[in-house]
Amino acid sequence: MNIQIINGPNLNLLGVREKSIYGDTGFEKYLDELSKRFPNITISYYQSNVEGEIINKLHEIGFSVDGVVINAGAYTHTSVAIADAIAAITAPVIEVHISNVYKREEFRHKSLLAASCKGVIAGFGLDSYRLAIENLINS
Repeated sequence: MNIQIINGPNLNLLGVREKSIYGDTGFEKYLDELSKRFPNITISYYQSNVEGEIINKLHEIGFSVDGVVINAGAYTHTSVAIADAIAAITAPVIEVHISNVYKREEFRHKSLLAASCKGVIAGFGLDSYRLAIENLINS
């Protein structure tokens, strides 16, 4: 099974930025933990701060992987283009968020991506990614 994780803007700063919200673990370290937890799954990782690059990655992998876990960061709330790219591909996509977006600013309560995704997981810290992967495995 092949699963692609895609992280959007500012998520390259995990472990450094706003630790009270996002924790103090960098994503690369967490990715190592995920790979050990799921040794029979190929987990690929991609991060970009650029909307068009995220769309290109979805187009590139969206017909060949078994699932996508996406944390589009702030693009979740603004990008019709990423939502359209998710709707266009055949791989199931799960939207994840590290923080509980519903406990945060009002603008974070609306996802433009959710309607095109299989599901949404939010508020479980980095563990949101594990929960998404487990769902893709068990589907």
